[in-house]
Amino acid sequence: MKAVSYRAYGGPEALEYGERPDPKVGPDSVLVRVKAAAVNPVDWKLQSGAMDAIMDVVFPVVPGWDVAGVVEKVGPAVIEFSPGDEVFGYVREDLVGRGTFAEYVSAPLRTLAHKPAGLSFEQAAGVPLAGLTAYQALNRGLELRSGETLLVHAASGGVGSFAVQIARTLGARVIGTASEANHAYLRSLGAEPVPYGDGLAEAVRGHAPEGVDAVLDLVGGEALEASFGLLRDGGHGRVASTIDPAVAARGGRYVFVRPDRHDLDALAALADDGRLRVDIAATFPLERAADAQRFNAEGHTRGKVVVTVA
Repeated sequence: MKAVSYRAYGGPEALEYGERPDPKVGPDSVLVRVKAAAVNPVDWKLQSGAMDAIMDVVFPVVPGWDVAGVVEKVGPAVIEFSPGDEVFGYVREDLVGRGTFAEYVSAPLRTLAHKPAGLSFEQAAGVPLAGLTAYQALNRGLELRSGETLLVHAASGGVGSFAVQIARTLGARVIGTASEANHAYLRSLGAEPVPYGDGLAEAVRGHAPEGVDAVLDLVGGEALEASFGLLRDGGHGRVASTIDPAVAARGGRYVFVRPDRHDLDALAALADDGRLRVDIAATFPLERAADAQRFNAEGHTRGKVVVTVA
């Protein structure tokens, strides 16, 4: 099969496009013919070696965890899917090696769900990692409830934009931090925007004088530090961060996304109901995956960067 891979840690220049062996299909796995795979910051952070301390890597590595495609074959223990089914998923395994930037990926059953019918393959590929992060942070990390006020830091980014939309479906009011250029975008998602930087606390208090009920932090640093002081009395540390594990020492929750088929089903239902919007910033063919990584690493995109496979 055609795939993109790297033989040693490095930047986008380490990626090679060429032939790789077809993946084997284990008893609990599904062979997916890849249509699209989204780029996430974790892809190039893994590739740089920044996560070597926590992830075992088997070189050469095919990068990519997000996927949307069509079932080609199922393992003998799989009854949930059949050849021809359209699926999407967050294909993270315990070992880093066989990712989604390829014509085929062998995906563990737990990482896949049926693709939302209302989304294109490109849009569906953009949902899993970012969507699951937002969904799990709000439902498990913060246990957000209807009628509450949520503050989201970096609300216009990949995870943040999903968090705004999911929180709104839960019946929450959302205040979101973003640059001025993204304020109209946040309003279109249903959030009340406030600017980053100096005066953040005062800006949030201008919308919620008594404080907020919960905070989702996606940037860390000063924004996270300010979050605890913005909680409504009795907030008891209802701050979740995807950036800084030290948040737990202050009574908050550190969130690291995990594959979950049932959570993917919930996201698919929201998309099919028209309550989850997926914006695509750019698409690149598989052979230009290095360019896709560079574009994603610039950090100024609104929407997902997607690699497409013919």
